[in-house]
Amino acid sequence: MSERIGVIVGWEESFPHAFIEKINQTPGFKAELAKLGGIGEAHQPPYRVLIDRISHEVPYYRIALKQASLAGTFVINDPHWWNADDKFFGFALAKQLGVAVPRTVLLPQHSYLPSVDPNRSLRNLEYPLDWQGIVDYVGFPAVLKPAEGGGWKNVTVVHDLAELLAAYNASGTLVMTLQQFVHFEDYVRCICIGKEFILPIKWDPHRRCYLEVADFLPKQVENRVLDGAWALNNALGYDMNSVEFAIQDGVPYAIDFTNPAPDMDVWSIYPRYFHMVVDEMARLTISSAREGRTNHGGFSFRRWLEKPLPRPVGARGERILDLKAS
Repeated sequence: MSERIGVIVGWEESFPHAFIEKINQTPGFKAELAKLGGIGEAHQPPYRVLIDRISHEVPYYRIALKQASLAGTFVINDPHWWNADDKFFGFALAKQLGVAVPRTVLLPQHSYLPSVDPNRSLRNLEYPLDWQGIVDYVGFPAVLKPAEGGGWKNVTVVHDLAELLAAYNASGTLVMTLQQFVHFEDYVRCICIGKEFILPIKWDPHRRCYLEVADFLPKQVENRVLDGAWALNNALGYDMNSVEFAIQDGVPYAIDFTNPAPDMDVWSIYPRYFHMVVDEMARLTISSAREGRTNHGGFSFRRWLEKPLPRPVGARGERILDLKAS
């Protein structure tokens, strides 16, 4: 019987079909677009591995993938971790890893749902914010952008305090960050697959497109890019990600690196890189299935399921007796 591999996709066409075709060339494996419907809590998915390309936009998929992962399916990327991360945490993590990042400040959201009473629910927030201290730390120009999500949405470059406050006042319920603007001379986006494969591709942020250029980075800078992407991808636990670096004065600053469904369309990354990515994703998937990989090894529930701890004898009864005595 063949091991089944499922792919969950959105609008993209080229990567899913090429990936499925590549997997199906390997004896013992059957890949297809996965089908998910109403599932029970004890559901046993038919897939050994599921590739997630769209759950960031479809919440049902994220919840269903967490159940599939619990049932033993290996999901790329781990839906429990993906559900927990955010971009500001990523910058704080990068700082501790020694990867250069722009100066970044997390800001309380400007507006709240009507059910949130400012006088009762927001008593822990500093008000007014120390805007002068914030801009003294970050500097101008700066980039105001959401702390979660991606796709270059709701992003504003601000040049003074008046522009910052206008953009912040228009941000609504989004949690925003203010980040140092990097005056880059070069820009690179690394597609990362598994824990070792890192493919740096030149990127033009102004035109929002990849460029097919070989050896575009000095060797020393390229090594820092590869080392930084490797450290971030391993620390974040992703098996499919893209990591962006803006390079200023020979320093690669990690700008965006929590992108677990990176653009891998043939028309975006060009046929040369596209075939490399498809081949590596197929290799990772097949090896993961053969090795019996599972997700969330570090989560408490996984450790408990694999080896539950013995309950101390009498602990519960002693506690009840103590309550009665009191």
